[in-house]
Amino acid sequence: MTAYAAIDFGTSNSAVCLGIKQKRRLVPLEQGKDTLPTAVFFNADEQHTAFGRQALSEYQAGYGGRLMRSLKSLLGSDLLGETTLVNGRPLAYREIIAQFLAHLKTAAETQAKGPVGPVVLGRPVHFVDDNPERDRLAESTLADIAREVGFTEVRFQYEPIAAALDYESKLEREALVLVADIGGGTSDFSLVRLGPGRAGREDRSADVLASAGVHLAGTDFDQQLSLVSAMPCLGLGSLGRSGKPVPAHTYFELATWHKINFLYAPRELAQAETLRPFYADERLHARLMRVLREREGHRIAGLVEDAKVAVANGGSTRIPLDFIEEALAAEVDEAGLNGAIQKAVSSIAATALETLKLAGIAPGGLDAIYFTGGSTGVRELRSAIAAAVGDAEAVMGDPFASVARGLGVYAGMLFGGKKTSVR
Repeated sequence: MTAYAAIDFGTSNSAVCLGIKQKRRLVPLEQGKDTLPTAVFFNADEQHTAFGRQALSEYQAGYGGRLMRSLKSLLGSDLLGETTLVNGRPLAYREIIAQFLAHLKTAAETQAKGPVGPVVLGRPVHFVDDNPERDRLAESTLADIAREVGFTEVRFQYEPIAAALDYESKLEREALVLVADIGGGTSDFSLVRLGPGRAGREDRSADVLASAGVHLAGTDFDQQLSLVSAMPCLGLGSLGRSGKPVPAHTYFELATWHKINFLYAPRELAQAETLRPFYADERLHARLMRVLREREGHRIAGLVEDAKVAVANGGSTRIPLDFIEEALAAEVDEAGLNGAIQKAVSSIAATALETLKLAGIAPGGLDAIYFTGGSTGVRELRSAIAAAVGDAEAVMGDPFASVARGLGVYAGMLFGGKKTSVR
């Protein structure tokens, strides 16, 4: 029987569940780990393409080339139909996504020791907020790409519903559960009735009471933290010679994962250079130009992300920036993180409450909140969601693999027969 796959193609990390009939398992993708950073590095020095941790390692080691992250953010955007310059040649953005999906498919087929045909792909509740046409386009484009790389049948399931299916295997009684899937690019919620008596049903549509989502999550937290910590070290917020703050556009781009590469283009470098007269302290402009010329933007973004994780549940840390200037560093603590992400957290918590309203459930009417996704490690976020929806048991799922496992359960229903057994 042909093997099938379930893929959680995430903004920050991806995972694959492989199935044959009703036997399913997560696929080791790199260094024995079940998750892979959603990153591609086109190594110009050694003329090869690297993925995941290897991509990040080669980039940070100083090899020349082009690093791409947050690939999922391209879906539904105007950029998806365009090309970008990669090591001297134009490459379509959709081809970059295709190469990453093909890498995941190859890993699954290596594990299966044969071809993998059908696939279930996870999708956020909204690829694009408040634009149904673009949202449909994002899904259809991802389906087309999956077929192009060799998947024979492509189906989709909402990521929070997939996480619910994974959680359900651990329940001993029926429960009304709000699944909070907060990843790198989107925050998605589903209100679902779960329980052992419902788990074997192929059609679960009546058990899904409501779903809602917003295009805010971990990469937005990274951006906001960068803007209040690392970017001021390069001049953001400083006063220029006119007494007004220096132009901020370049800093916002430099703090946004999927926009960093654009700043390295000759035209953008020249534009940044023209800003020098605006700076009262030219050392700040010099720091900014060094980052741009030496392509250190992703390095800073990675350090900011590490700092976010380090203080997400308390404490403080330093972002070392001594590769820009000796002894340069930015201090970060939990209070600073919470202040930076307050607006985004409020919007995410409001979306959680909206999910309950859509189902006609009052705050306090839940049995549990099931948290999954890498960004649920932020204590302030979990507290805000819990406060918005009322008292309920808070349950922490696997932040990076719950969705992939749940997608595997759904794929088993579609492609492996009706009886289910998960390991």
